[in-house]
Amino acid sequence: MRTRLAYTFIAALVILCASAPSVWAQSAAEIQKQIDAQNTQLAAINKEIAQYEAQLKETSAKKKTLQNKLNEILISLKKTAASITATKNKLTTTKLQLQELSNTISDTQNLISKNKAGLGESIRLMHIIDQQPLVLQILGSESVSSTWKEIDQAAMIQTAVKEHIETLAQQEAKLTDAKNETDKKKQTLEKQQETLVAQQGSIAATKKAQDELLAQTKAQESTYQALIKKKREQQASMEAALSDLNAKFRVAVDLSKVTPAGAGTLQWPLDNVRITQVFGDTDFARNGAYAGKGHNGIDLAAPIGTPLRAALTGTVVGSGNTDAVRGCYSFGKWVLIRHGNGLDTMYAHLSQVNVSQGQQVSTGQLIGYTGETGYATGPHLHFGVYVSSATQIVKLGAATNKTTPCANAVMPVAPLSGYLNPMSYLPAN
Repeated sequence: MRTRLAYTFIAALVILCASAPSVWAQSAAEIQKQIDAQNTQLAAINKEIAQYEAQLKETSAKKKTLQNKLNEILISLKKTAASITATKNKLTTTKLQLQELSNTISDTQNLISKNKAGLGESIRLMHIIDQQPLVLQILGSESVSSTWKEIDQAAMIQTAVKEHIETLAQQEAKLTDAKNETDKKKQTLEKQQETLVAQQGSIAATKKAQDELLAQTKAQESTYQALIKKKREQQASMEAALSDLNAKFRVAVDLSKVTPAGAGTLQWPLDNVRITQVFGDTDFARNGAYAGKGHNGIDLAAPIGTPLRAALTGTVVGSGNTDAVRGCYSFGKWVLIRHGNGLDTMYAHLSQVNVSQGQQVSTGQLIGYTGETGYATGPHLHFGVYVSSATQIVKLGAATNKTTPCANAVMPVAPLSGYLNPMSYLPAN
């Protein structure tokens, strides 16, 4: 009788652990319903963003007037606000998915715990029973036939226990997969949060650029047109000054200390790349721009307030704002980062700088936002690659043989051979 009861108890334990209904079944359906609703909203937001992009293209193609420029900034603000809403929507969806995964993990952990407890007790009791000699089992039972029946039951239960061990292994593997998936979702969430911070900063940078434009022009169309004309006139003279360095700054460039050119040495500083001006002796340069000396970087189209990222890990060796010098239209707001491979990267015409001198930055880190400060007559990023050993940050007047309104403006200067083609180091576009 004792043997039969023991087997009955073991069987009950096995059956108890065989399955565990999910306590999250109801909430899982609710979570999925919320995710579906978020996806529907996101589709509508993305459609709105696409409309703003179309409006931006149309507005930027119009005549350069103050009103058109203000309209462009306003549309850019609306687009960024919609992008922020889209990112928040994605954040909500990711959090719901994380909750769903968390429930799955909790469910699986409970099931594993029950299985382990039941299997442990089953194995312990079976071990005790198996230690009894067959003759004692026969004497303790009601009949010989019942003894053989219990032995058959024991064999069945042993098989069930083995199957349960396999089930337990599968559940543990499922739990591992769920944890790994959760880690991926957390990483996605962190990236989305970083994007949200950048987009929120973009709003602030764009509004600041709008306020500065209105302050400069006093909301007068004639003042705006005069400003554009002055920037165009000073563009060539500024490049001429940078090209005509005095003897002290015409240093020999040692390319042996510079990392060899190779695609992917640097990363693109913008998420979306559209090149509007290439490096060197272009048709644009030969026709009078840059004093016929060639373009010392590349220009990338970007609306005001576009997040700007470091092209490679390095140290910020300088930043400044040439617009702070009255009458100077040069790099505007700029940042120079020195890397450990003999290269410096230069970012100019920014609307906002988010780093400071001496700060360590990593590849892809947010360092500011694009704009059209300095001699830019349209929103874009000027991106340059300089030879570190040949580059100095000084007042332009101390480095050049020419006199310009930018004499007291601080900026990076290098001899012509110290400017390298960024396309030699960036990934294929």
